[in-house]
Amino acid sequence: MKRKIYDRLLEWKEKDQGSCALLLDGARRVGKSYIAEQFGRNEYQSYILIDFAHLPREVRAMFENDINDLDLFFSKLAAYYRTELYPRNSLFIFDEVQRYPAARELIKYLAADGRYDYLETGSLISLRMNVEDIVIPSEEEHVEMFPMDFEEFLWAMGDETTVPFLRECFEKMQPLGQALHRRVMNDFRQYILVGGMPQAVEAYIRTKSFEDTDRIKKRILTLYREDVTKFAKGYEARVLSIFDEMPSQLAKTEKKYKLADIDKNARFREYENAFLWLAEAMIVNDCYNATEPTVGLSMSGDHTTRKCYMADTGLLVTHSFMDDQFADNELYREILLDRLHVNEGMLLENIVAQELRAHGHRLFFYSRSDPENRANSMEIDFLIRKQRKICPVEVKSGAYRRHSSLDKFRSRFGGKIGQAYILYTKDILLKEDVVHLPVYMAMFL
Repeated sequence: MKRKIYDRLLEWKEKDQGSCALLLDGARRVGKSYIAEQFGRNEYQSYILIDFAHLPREVRAMFENDINDLDLFFSKLAAYYRTELYPRNSLFIFDEVQRYPAARELIKYLAADGRYDYLETGSLISLRMNVEDIVIPSEEEHVEMFPMDFEEFLWAMGDETTVPFLRECFEKMQPLGQALHRRVMNDFRQYILVGGMPQAVEAYIRTKSFEDTDRIKKRILTLYREDVTKFAKGYEARVLSIFDEMPSQLAKTEKKYKLADIDKNARFREYENAFLWLAEAMIVNDCYNATEPTVGLSMSGDHTTRKCYMADTGLLVTHSFMDDQFADNELYREILLDRLHVNEGMLLENIVAQELRAHGHRLFFYSRSDPENRANSMEIDFLIRKQRKICPVEVKSGAYRRHSSLDKFRSRFGGKIGQAYILYTKDILLKEDVVHLPVYMAMFL
């Protein structure tokens, strides 16, 4: 399946010419190993993939004993993997490199040698246990890989023409028309249900069965839970409690994560490492409250007040009914019967968060509470930076009637903010200086 990150790999190969390794960071099952091997096969005369999750004893010995003599080191690897190596035309893939941090530390010397290119893949890359006692090489560029976005999903479905036309409509602020909008929304509903994990997308394309796809997603969620018990030692119970509570937290009108729902005596400092673990694993997309949205969002982000979105909305759909039979999963029925509004709060916000992250945005929202004067209370779903200004983004159902929080926000901050957007389930509309976009156009913001 075609992935946009492939172009980023080509750019790295062309520009760096072996002077820097590329580290591909992403959640388990997001497609890192597949794209790395495809890249090696297509763009180099030869490649060697070393899987550090299942590192052979003989290869480990080479890393431990032969690294001081690179000629011998490369000769042994070439012999073990039965692969001829070509200077400046061979690639080493260090797969799941976080499982053997010493190999990551060697990148400094391997890049300085300059004979070959090095592509690393991994997850939980920055956790203390995976960087302890090593020096992180400066000759390493870090790139995040996300689940397939809506355009990549359409590519997998054999459609490479829709998104260029959507981009043209967005740039001209030209409505699509009822028939085309309905067709794209139907595709987008399928994307919400299937999600962007490549195995799930492949299963759906092959069988057109949501039940088969759901089975794949359950396996991925089970894998995530197993990873927690293996790699979150000391706070695995807190990680699992946050993870298990996510669907019910997102189903609420106010989606800020409330630890009191887990334990009425819980304190943020006790759960900080658990939130960090899920973010480092790229299982969740954290969204922080920006208390002063007229300055840099990161500068005003309150990390104790957050919303936690699932990194993949298809996984969220399955996670919501993880212990039930597929036939009992109401979300599939509601969405396929064009009743998306039933769970729009949970699913639409999550899919927008997923698309914004895939297209380079860090996630922030704005929340202000004034118990003494409710007129001063407001919450904006997302804040993004466009053309050096902070733009508010609200996510609404197609039948929404008003946007009071957005009106309050615009009144309070006036000319200090940029264009206001509403993402909803209808066609393009410009009304009261607010741009209304169909939710599938989140990719263009």
